[in-house]
Amino acid sequence: MLPRTTISHSLTTGIGVALGLVAVGAHAQVTGAEAFNMQLVGFNDLQGRSAYQPIVHEQDGRYIAYVGHHAGIHLNPLTGQEEGNGTSILDVTDPSSPVYLHHIPGTDLLGPDSEAQMVRACTGDELPNGAAGAHYLLRAVGRQGHEIWNVTSPEDPELVALIEQGNSLVDTHKNWWECDTGIAYLVSGVEGWATRRMTQVYDLSNPAEPRFIRNFGLPGQQPGSPRQEEMADYDLHGPIAVGDRIYFGYGTFLNGVIQIVDRERLLRGNPAVADPFEPTDENLEYPVITTMYTGPRLGAHTAFPVLGMEVPEFEDNTEGGTRDMLLVIGEALRNECTENRQMMYMVDITDETKPWPVANFQVPEESGNFCERGGRFGTHSSNESMDPLFYGKIVFLAYFNAGIRAVDIRDPFTPKEVGYYIPATTERTTQRCINVDGEERCKTAIQTNNLEVDNRGYVYAADRANTGLHIVELTGPAREIVDLQ
Repeated sequence: MLPRTTISHSLTTGIGVALGLVAVGAHAQVTGAEAFNMQLVGFNDLQGRSAYQPIVHEQDGRYIAYVGHHAGIHLNPLTGQEEGNGTSILDVTDPSSPVYLHHIPGTDLLGPDSEAQMVRACTGDELPNGAAGAHYLLRAVGRQGHEIWNVTSPEDPELVALIEQGNSLVDTHKNWWECDTGIAYLVSGVEGWATRRMTQVYDLSNPAEPRFIRNFGLPGQQPGSPRQEEMADYDLHGPIAVGDRIYFGYGTFLNGVIQIVDRERLLRGNPAVADPFEPTDENLEYPVITTMYTGPRLGAHTAFPVLGMEVPEFEDNTEGGTRDMLLVIGEALRNECTENRQMMYMVDITDETKPWPVANFQVPEESGNFCERGGRFGTHSSNESMDPLFYGKIVFLAYFNAGIRAVDIRDPFTPKEVGYYIPATTERTTQRCINVDGEERCKTAIQTNNLEVDNRGYVYAADRANTGLHIVELTGPAREIVDLQ
């Protein structure tokens, strides 16, 4: 068990403090953070909005953070108006002094259901039919559908296109966008499908002219299937595409499903039938290489491929020294451990047709008495950037009230923690409640929700409990694992 260090610090605009910790933004008094081999670099309170997914996009010499938000309404000090939660845009070129540039409200501008949880970004130079020099943002906007924005000027974004607008979808969530091809795998919920989340494949190579390709999900979920009731609970959470494969994770905290799909077969459809994209069992099975059902108490919130790993332990073996792994994470959903424990586990997919779990990682509860702290305890997700700086070496996990965990995966059969940062709560941090003997009990706890990394070595973590965005970096021996100069 790693030793814990409790850090008390005051975060004030432009002033360095103990251990180099700096933060910018309103409500900046922060105390009680805990850290090991990691330190806080910068902070922004995101106007007090509950945050889901942060991404960091390098554009025109600047690093811009786009943060998707859960439902809600908050004051935007830049406009003086109450705005439904949508997308926060920050300049993090100087990570110690993040600057809040703009808030794009959700489509329900003043309603409590306003949200835009998921964001992805591509440049026009990468997209086959994008405008040269432009930058585009794809975001999911709840039941409203999906939107594409031109964010070339992040201070003044412009709406480019709407996809399935007007309460036409049951839900939307964690999309994936291939910048080099423009193909997007949109997590949607089309009426008539058994599940609230499945995949809509679109060609967004020209962001101004979205082109629908097909709907996709698990066999039995499609309209008219006699197995709809059986398959209704397997909601898609999100896909990740790498090369000619797409890795899907279904079921966030129970009855997880991992699916490896042949990309070309998915995009071209089944040539043996008259309608290659018709959602029949045969056509939905056609591109699938592997479908693996997890144990009933395990989810598959995130399926992050870590491919071509050279395992040092096996370097003297004549075979098996190079492995492909799928890092799979379930999502903790209930407060104060009133559920099964969720964790990270490694699945060996070197033979794609025969995936096999080989290891797991979890934070010991007793190391921080996390079940008593309030809020959720357990995994939620990992970083999804495949920048070579960290890829195959260290993965960062969002662990709700246990904060950000840095895990060394160089030996995927024995992952081990090498650092963590648990942010402090602030007066912005909202309470999380459970029912105890008919009475509501509420506690204030950090809820690190999702995170991402950039190519400079910074980690960006968004808080579900309205605390804000934390920017951290590795220190000490953990920093030596990667080539951070």
